[in-house]
Amino acid sequence: MFEFSSIRQYHASLQEGKTTCLQAVEHYLQRIAATRHLNAFIEVYADEALQKAKELDEKRKTGQATGKLHGIVIGLKDVICYKDHKVSASSNILRDFTSIYSATAVARLLAEEAIIIGNLNCDEFAMGSTNENSAYGKVLNAKDETRIPGGSSGGSAVAVQAGLCMVSLGSDTGGSVRQPADLCGIVGMKPGYGRISRYGLIAYASSFDQIGIFANNIPDIAHLLQVMAGPDEYDSTVSRKPVENYPALLQTDQKYRIAYLAEALDHPSLDPEIASSIKDLLEQLRQKGHQVEPVAFDLIDHIVPAYYVLTTAEASSNLSRFDGIKYGYRSTEKGIDLTELYKQSRSTGFGREVKRRIMLGTFVLSAGYYDAYFTRAQKVRKLLSDQTQLIFKDFDIILLPTTPSVAFRIGEKMDDPIAMYLADIYTVMANLVGIPAISLPLFTHSTGMPFGLQAMTNRFDELSLLRFSEQVMRR
Repeated sequence: MFEFSSIRQYHASLQEGKTTCLQAVEHYLQRIAATRHLNAFIEVYADEALQKAKELDEKRKTGQATGKLHGIVIGLKDVICYKDHKVSASSNILRDFTSIYSATAVARLLAEEAIIIGNLNCDEFAMGSTNENSAYGKVLNAKDETRIPGGSSGGSAVAVQAGLCMVSLGSDTGGSVRQPADLCGIVGMKPGYGRISRYGLIAYASSFDQIGIFANNIPDIAHLLQVMAGPDEYDSTVSRKPVENYPALLQTDQKYRIAYLAEALDHPSLDPEIASSIKDLLEQLRQKGHQVEPVAFDLIDHIVPAYYVLTTAEASSNLSRFDGIKYGYRSTEKGIDLTELYKQSRSTGFGREVKRRIMLGTFVLSAGYYDAYFTRAQKVRKLLSDQTQLIFKDFDIILLPTTPSVAFRIGEKMDDPIAMYLADIYTVMANLVGIPAISLPLFTHSTGMPFGLQAMTNRFDELSLLRFSEQVMRR
């Protein structure tokens, strides 16, 4: 029977002849078929994945050198382009659109011999915290199918949680990798802004978006990050800083200077059980020799408003290209002029949440309101960045909860968008200031649902984040 625990274990089994890439793909295809009701996958590339597995097995038999991700079975969130495959951002306005190129991140995975097994369900245009806003229907949490998996990368999280692929990619604009990872009990990492190229990632909010990684352990995160990170001529915002050998440098007994935001742990929105578990962990870290101290952070209640003003403004601009003319859904109504065609196509093609955010973004950018909302939100973003940098002058790590509660019931907050947006209170900070962040699956709630801890490091210090996370996961 095929088993997977880590990339290292899988590669060792391949070299020892205990398994094959074909057996791995067949195993995951069987798992996907048995769990279709979870609705994690939109499309499965079964024939293609099987053929690629056979080719890799033959290559290995002939003694040829293999790639860093040889035979690793990966799922892609439906906002990441893969040449000659459909990508729709889980929206009717892009239904049946086929990508004409691959995202840089995908091209680098394929160059290292990864196997892409399918594309994964998500909130439409990555806008949502529950994966209930998809044109393909909601995704179910494999731990408790009456609960949400989190969003927007819910399909990517459930695919790893339920053992439907080895690792998966998502996107994180305000927590869309870390939040579903937390609610599903797996690891989810958002690298710092500019560490991985955004070329081929369908944009929601361009100054926030980042491709992220789901896995069951830190070394697997490190393997994928090393492959995907680095300069890219197609993305002017990507960093040219050198990419470290994350997998080889993970192990360390370094003692860290750890800050936690007291306002966050004492915030009224936080489940008391989550707060208590994290406070107990902080004490354990102290006892192990780490410096652990509270820091004042009086901007926490300004984070979510600033985030939603700025991201909806960027979304309004980015989504203006989807007009029903060049590609995607077009209204079939007869006898209407061009302006009405735009209106009808966009009104029908976009879902409720996307339309809500487009309208909010258009409002905050409009004459008379630009300075009152957008300009003020930009000032808050600068204050957040400055205050975060002050913390990193004295500390290596910032710890926060990932989410204010465990996964809630499906439909519980769909009629209350404000309550839904507040679910992002602890994750959006990292996107506003562009720093790397990770959610670590460390705890179990009295409800039986998992929850984790969020850790953040300074810009482009993903190595410290991974090292600290590996220490904590080994506790």
